[in-house]
Amino acid sequence: MPLAIFALTIAAYAIGTTEFVIVGLLPTVATDLAITLPLAGLIVSVYALGVTFGAPVLTALTGRIERKPLLLGLMALFIGGNTVAALSPNYEVLLVARVLSAFAHGVFFSVGSTIAADLVPENRRASAIAMMFMGLTVAIVTGVPIGTYIGQVFGWRATFWGVSGLGVVAFAGIATLLPGTLAKAAPASLLDQVRVLGSGRLLIVFAMTALGYGGTFVAFTFLAPILQEVTGFSERSVSLILVLYGVAIAIGNIAGGRIANTNPVKALIGLFLLQALVLVIFSFTAVSPVLTLVTLAALGFLSFANVPGLQLYVVQLAMEHRPGAVDVASALNIAAFNLGIALGAWLGGMVVDSPFGLSATPWVGAILVSGALLLTLWSGVLDRRGAVSGEPATVTG
Repeated sequence: MPLAIFALTIAAYAIGTTEFVIVGLLPTVATDLAITLPLAGLIVSVYALGVTFGAPVLTALTGRIERKPLLLGLMALFIGGNTVAALSPNYEVLLVARVLSAFAHGVFFSVGSTIAADLVPENRRASAIAMMFMGLTVAIVTGVPIGTYIGQVFGWRATFWGVSGLGVVAFAGIATLLPGTLAKAAPASLLDQVRVLGSGRLLIVFAMTALGYGGTFVAFTFLAPILQEVTGFSERSVSLILVLYGVAIAIGNIAGGRIANTNPVKALIGLFLLQALVLVIFSFTAVSPVLTLVTLAALGFLSFANVPGLQLYVVQLAMEHRPGAVDVASALNIAAFNLGIALGAWLGGMVVDSPFGLSATPWVGAILVSGALLLTLWSGVLDRRGAVSGEPATVTG
């Protein structure tokens, strides 16, 4: 692999760390800024919404900018956003800083994949893209627990300083290693994106993505306070448990791709069913340290195992219903993942602030995942109708 790929991988690692590390730091941030846990949870929601709505708009607006200057600008924005987060005097400034980082996140992954593919021969493009996204996976396994530990020992601001430092390394790597002449793909206009959103079949999959992926975040957003206040783990134990969770996520992501290769709908039905069941079980096992670890390993595996299937399914349906906008449909599904994170984190905050409290977040998340399961069953029925009629199935009613 060209060294430039590794510069992109480092950038993906930094971005993945800053997105998810806040989950382990919520109690620390809430205490330091004198805010409630539900308000702290909005830090997760705001970031995800920034990716959801910022990525498609900014990708369309920056389509004519040369690739290398664009990436350098995105990393500068990322460094600036995390620096502002580290210096935030209050909650409001921290929210603004998170939005800035989120804008960089959305556009980076939108254009980074095409750049990685262009850096290698055609028969190695998939491997190059996988190498870049490995940074995101490794961030969940190592960056999040390490960042959580740093935040607990030296303060949450130290974590954001560390992420800014990773951004500087990535900026230097891109500036030094990335070629100055990179081909630009034709930019996807906002009109192209609106046309994709006009497909009822694709809207069903986007809703499956938002509910199925976002359901876990009702509880995952508040995992640190659950582990400390409900299960009884010490603050320092949280970072070690996040390592377990991250390893389970990485394994689930790989296994989910293999499971979904043949029939993504069938795979998603099984995965969503198991995911909903495990979330319900977590509502009962959260009081036991040993059972909590077992449940979290299963939940980590299932929460990301649906990602490959959802991406594959949306591409398959886009090829059938919007063949001229497959890339746009794929990008919008990424936005749906982040919309699910925002929805889950917001709903989790509502539950925490209700009489039900922290212990109820897993079973409320299970309700969202059950909604995704019902939509998947419905979409499967529409697929079978289309296969019988020989025409693309449409959503009626």
